[in-house]
Amino acid sequence: MSAVLHHAPSHTTETLRVTRLEPTIGAEIAGIDLRQPLTPALRDELRGLLLEHKVIFFRDQAISTEQQIAFAREFGELYVHPTTQQNDPTQPQAHLIQAQDERKLYGPGISGRWHTDTSWLLQPTLGAILRAVDLPPVGGDTLWADTAAVYRALPDELREEIDDLHVVHDFKSALDKVGYDYPILAHPLVRTHPETGEDGLFINFSQNPSVIGWTPEKSKQLINRLLLEFNKPEHQVRFKWRENSVAFWDNRSTLHYPVYNYGDYPRRMERVLIAYDDIPHRVRRANAA
Repeated sequence: MSAVLHHAPSHTTETLRVTRLEPTIGAEIAGIDLRQPLTPALRDELRGLLLEHKVIFFRDQAISTEQQIAFAREFGELYVHPTTQQNDPTQPQAHLIQAQDERKLYGPGISGRWHTDTSWLLQPTLGAILRAVDLPPVGGDTLWADTAAVYRALPDELREEIDDLHVVHDFKSALDKVGYDYPILAHPLVRTHPETGEDGLFINFSQNPSVIGWTPEKSKQLINRLLLEFNKPEHQVRFKWRENSVAFWDNRSTLHYPVYNYGDYPRRMERVLIAYDDIPHRVRRANAA
């Protein structure tokens, strides 16, 4: 059974009902109306829940694009992505996410890829808020994986081998198509979360990952091994979208995977990205005496 926790912030009258979905990742949040402005205490409560659960979900939230943007702004400056379209060009912070654009980028036989948004940036985004706009009758779920749980599940000797590696995040071909000049970067494969201090894997399987300094063959073997671990349900939460659903996730501690199993249906979502100033890094800790 799901565990239901009650969070009653001391400085507000709201009571959030939190239903944990999996042991380390995912929770549904009720008892809040996202159409209404957040009090500072409620905002801080939600941020704490995001850090704890890594992705949080809201049901029955009939919010507009403007209200989605206003909600996201409570958690930081917004990032306008250079390659995405918008439902409304006057609202560039709300990115139109639809499978037909992914098919143009990756081909007609596309399947989902584990990825984290904007990892190609020197300072990737903190997280994203995704709202369902037009859903297929069935299908189109999204999965999130706990990158720290994946890292902890690796054998000790493999963790030691990868602890100081850097992995390429290559989004250049997509950026070139829109005339956006940005270099190809490599980030640490093991990233320390800047707020929780938890170590997790930071890799993007949709951006030609490769290990700096390794041969292509050895690099591919490691990437495939890590992908096997991400594919294990033990590290995941799966969300079934329905009308007026909203997801809010932490890009620093999760990867997500869109399930393309709904044929040619023009599924549409709107995403708002929250900017952040952290450059991914690994914090090396001294061994305890």
